[in-house]
Amino acid sequence: MNDSPRTLSEVSEIRSRAEELRQLLAAALAAGDRAALDRIAAQVVAELGRLANDSTLGGYSAAQALDALAPQLAIAVAEALARQAGAGARGAGAAGAGTGLTAGFSRDELRAEVAAFRRRVETETRRRNAEIRGAERIARYAVRSPVEQSSFVLAGPDELAELRRAIGPLTRKLATRLAARRRSGRGAPIDMRRTLRRAMGSGGVPMRPAFQRRSTSRVDLVLLCDMSSSVAGFSRFTILLMQALAAQFRRVRVFGFVNVVEELTEIIAVAPPGSDLTTALSDTRRMTKWHNNSDYGTALSDFTEHCLDAVGHRSVVLVLGDARTNNTDPGLPALHAIQERAKSVIWLNPEPARQWDSGDSVAHLYAEVVDMHECRNLAQLRHFVTRLLPI
Repeated sequence: MNDSPRTLSEVSEIRSRAEELRQLLAAALAAGDRAALDRIAAQVVAELGRLANDSTLGGYSAAQALDALAPQLAIAVAEALARQAGAGARGAGAAGAGTGLTAGFSRDELRAEVAAFRRRVETETRRRNAEIRGAERIARYAVRSPVEQSSFVLAGPDELAELRRAIGPLTRKLATRLAARRRSGRGAPIDMRRTLRRAMGSGGVPMRPAFQRRSTSRVDLVLLCDMSSSVAGFSRFTILLMQALAAQFRRVRVFGFVNVVEELTEIIAVAPPGSDLTTALSDTRRMTKWHNNSDYGTALSDFTEHCLDAVGHRSVVLVLGDARTNNTDPGLPALHAIQERAKSVIWLNPEPARQWDSGDSVAHLYAEVVDMHECRNLAQLRHFVTRLLPI
């Protein structure tokens, strides 16, 4: 492979062009101009996605293009442009111009539009590579990413259906591993006295560490899930998985929020394992107040005020969400209150860790209070459940 690393001037030029394309993207999002979004996706692939080494035959990479563009940074600009335009109700505007976003268009809906733009870039990348290498060759030799690597946030309907079908087999494996981990004591603190006693048989070398015996009682699981459009797919899938693993816990309670909290436990309890929860959880009116944007600070405060009795010394609380507050108060005192009451609080974030401090994300602030883990796909979720989930 003959790599051709870019010079500093080339890198600077790419960054400058990425900023220009990001501004165009923000304007197209604010106008709801689908045709412009298609054109910009093609420009992004052509200008930012071309691979730099000779062995690629002039190929393109969607991941490289999206990393350079950072389209999530266009959300705040698009919202400001829509507000300045003072457009009317959604759908207004010139015929055929698109959906016509308005000043009232929620940040969560803009995130959904950005996710759709990412898929446009991926589609355009496949088209260009097929032109270069031949569609038949691409179809024959291209290796499709396994379902466990599919992004929860960017997955389309077919990928989400495939993920749901994977729940049954995955649950059986995870249940077996969790039960074995509970019996073995793995993850519990090391019992130094028993470890040293065992080491006497190996010349003082602690070959087999002994762990403190755990209580036989199972923990309570509390899910606090962002149900806004941008991450709802991730939340729904994780809820389904934990519902299927309910036998591993003493009790499971589920709460959803956009900016206020609603308990969803009864809705989830009657859903068949692996079912599509989209319809059952699509009505978020009782999870919203004043506006339709996700507001973590208000939601966390609402949970501590009305639902804190769901959390006790045996509770493991999983917060599911991207930690994007729409520039509102993050509500850190409320998160501290939950953390002080629970056995453990863990935050699962479906965004790549490199994006946690971009735009309106306050993931770094929450990560100072509780453990936060990147959980973009099924492989990372499976690793968390088998290795890191306190049981």
